[in-house]
Amino acid sequence: MKQNYYEILEVDKNASPEIIKKAYMTLAKKYHPDLQSEDVKHLYEEKLKLINEAYETLSDNTKRIEYNKTLISELDTLRQKIDTLSKENELLKKQHQNNYQTQEDSYYKASNNMSSQTNYNNEQTKTTHQQNHYNSYIENLKNRRYKTKYKKYPKDYFKNFIALLLTFSILFLLYQIPFIKSFLDNNNVIKFIMTFPENFLNR
Repeated sequence: MKQNYYEILEVDKNASPEIIKKAYMTLAKKYHPDLQSEDVKHLYEEKLKLINEAYETLSDNTKRIEYNKTLISELDTLRQKIDTLSKENELLKKQHQNNYQTQEDSYYKASNNMSSQTNYNNEQTKTTHQQNHYNSYIENLKNRRYKTKYKKYPKDYFKNFIALLLTFSILFLLYQIPFIKSFLDNNNVIKFIMTFPENFLNR
């Protein structure tokens, strides 16, 4: 598609002949090669050639009508190409989504299978560990019962000795309290208990 004449003259498509002529005069003066330096002069010559071509077409009513028809035809063709590309893009996008979904489903199924197998193996291992732990616990419990029943440690004798010593110490201290000592000395039951070993031996 060649350049748009309306864009070259910087006017609207519905611009009047007067506006088109005024725009042409302004641009022709602005881009005239004689007003430019030598190093860019050839560029402005090409620019001015396009401006003249655009004005020649748009200033002639018959040529302008034909040009507008061509412009509309080109725009329609361009729109059709855009619509075609858009449809093709949507189709490719759907195909890509379907392929991605298929791959995702396959991966999901494979992951589920692997996860199920892993869970089964973990459950088996867990069950084995639990059984081994239970067996060890029972064995340990049996050993502890055996040791408790048939073996006494020195610390057990020491604890019993300390408890007995504390008991006698407390009783001795209580006996030193006057009213308790008086009560015990005058109590017939206590006297009988205290003199029982001596009476028994004297028989």
